[in-house]
Amino acid sequence: MKAYIFPGQGAQFSGMGKELYENEVAKELFEKANEIIGFRISDIMFSGTDEELKETKVTQPAIFLHSVILAKTLGDNFKPDMVAGHSLGEFSALVATSALSFEDGLRLVIARANAMQKACELQPSTMAAILGLADEVVEQICAEIDEVVVAANYNCPGQIVISGSIEGVDIACQKLTEAGAKRALKLNVGGAFHSPLMEPARVELQEAIENVTVLSPVCPIYQNVDPTPNTEPAKIKANLITQLTGAVKWTQTIERMIADGAAEFVEVGPGNVLQGLVKKVNRAIPTSSATTSATTPA
Repeated sequence: MKAYIFPGQGAQFSGMGKELYENEVAKELFEKANEIIGFRISDIMFSGTDEELKETKVTQPAIFLHSVILAKTLGDNFKPDMVAGHSLGEFSALVATSALSFEDGLRLVIARANAMQKACELQPSTMAAILGLADEVVEQICAEIDEVVVAANYNCPGQIVISGSIEGVDIACQKLTEAGAKRALKLNVGGAFHSPLMEPARVELQEAIENVTVLSPVCPIYQNVDPTPNTEPAKIKANLITQLTGAVKWTQTIERMIADGAAEFVEVGPGNVLQGLVKKVNRAIPTSSATTSATTPA
């Protein structure tokens, strides 16, 4: 079985998607996106600076557009047996599998980016990558700290990202290092994504998600907060709403997809970070990057 996976924030780079614009389907979708967004995001993607790409109003829509438009240009070659997306990538996966329309998906991603930005401005907060400790140890130490700090991204065995208040993350980094973490590295992010501090964003986005039409995807999607196969629109919506304050259970997602028969993973979008994470779960599983003509082995 073939699993398609869609990257999240941080995968952007200058020039992303430029080669796709030669394709008529892609050109039409890029121009439609420029119209919906109200500025030429395609120009920033193709030739903007790293600083321009880091802007909140650009980053999330840009990664979403690259992933979705790439999937759309694959045509009949895009035959997923199962899909998953890392954080933002979940929206890309839903559009690629016809659960969300292109327009609705893009509008939700824009609303999500804006809501997250507002939540970040309400309280200074951050995230940190913790390497070399068991999940349970990280969870336990975070739970003992009298500040907001939680395990936010289970990226692969031995790599967890924690998220919370600046003080909470600082205390956790010190305690986790003392507990034997190989590294506790603070990340250059604007806020505490996938933590309780994103509650204002979750409330704001909930209404938008509830008012959008979600159909059953063409194959099961494994969502971040509930990494089990799902095609139920109501459940998909509920999981999308929970996602902003819930953890990204990526390790568990990949493990479950493999257990359910995934024999190959294809990453659809900029970069190859997710392929590396798959290899950390199971080195024997083939991974590749989607291209408009074929898949290129990683």
